[in-house]
Order: sequence, then C-alpha cells, then structure tokens
Amino acid sequence: MKDDLKYRFLKGLAETLDITRTMKDFPEAKSQDIRSLFLEFADTFKNRKSVNIYADGASRGNPGNAGAGILITAEDGKVIKKTGKFLGKTTNNEAEYQALIIALEEAKAMGATDIKIFADSELMVRQIKGEYKVKSAGLRPLYSKAMSILMGFKRYDIIHIERDKNKEADRLANEAIDSANLLK
Repeated sequence: MKDDLKYRFLKGLAETLDITRTMKDFPEAKSQDIRSLFLEFADTFKNRKSVNIYADGASRGNPGNAGAGILITAEDGKVIKKTGKFLGKTTNNEAEYQALIIALEEAKAMGATDIKIFADSELMVRQIKGEYKVKSAGLRPLYSKAMSILMGFKRYDIIHIERDKNKEADRLANEAIDSANLLK
C-alpha cells in the first residue's frame, strides 16, 4: 500500500472513529488522545515535499565505535523521523557521511523533493558544495554515493551549523554507540 493511501486511510479512520465504542474497551484513555494517536500515526505516512535534515556522525576513537544520528523535520519544525544507527568501527568523517546517506535515503523514501541539510561537519559540507576536494580514499565512495542520491532531489541545500544547533542528531548518534556497547 502506498504511503499516500495509508495516510488518507488512517486520517479518515481517525476522523470517523466511533469513539464511544472504543471508550468502552479502554476506559482509561481519553477520546481526544485516541484520535490524536491515529492522526499522529497517519501523519508519518504523509507525503512531504520539503523537509529539513539534521545529520551527525560520531566516532569514539578515530577510528573507533561510531554512530549516525538523523533528525528529519517538516518545514514547520514538526519531527517526522529521528533515529540513530550503530555503524561499527569507522572514522569520524566516514560516520558523518554515513549519517548523511542514511538521512538522504529516508527523505527519498518519504517522497521529499526539496531538502535542506544541516550538519556540523564543515569538511563534509564544503566537500558536498564543491569547495573542498575529496582527498581521503575512505571518503570518496561515501561522497560519490551521497552525491548520487542528492542528484535525485529536485532541490537541495547543505548548510554548516555549529554543534550546539545539532544537539539532537549528535545525541542520537551517541545513543546508537552506547546501545551497541551495552549489547557486548
């Protein structure tokens, strides 16, 4: 089932739900909470044309255990997706690119056509913009993959931001590393 159809179906279901009957089965729940839950779930399938992406990679040691953190928001700032992923052992710059690639794939899957990327890796941002050459052999394939995905968007912009403006993506990246360390 296509995401747009899922969105329309769930939104319609939330709007026509027989709250009275549902409340009998779940007396502890408020009717507005149930409706809001369905609308929030439906919203995850809504086709978003323009999104903002916050991406960050982290590596403890260089190379070391690494994680990627991404936050994707609608233009109004509403969080659409946030996730962290453990990347294994890699360098910090490679983790930055992997976080970007994961975020781009997520944005593409949700139907975004226009994206704004915010990242605190000045190296990666300048390489994507063509201001710096990609000299590292480890970064070249990641750069190529990121550029290939970027070419599939109608419009994109990548903006360097300070670390303190990328705290959530950083937290998600570090949380991914911590979670993997707990499994050992």
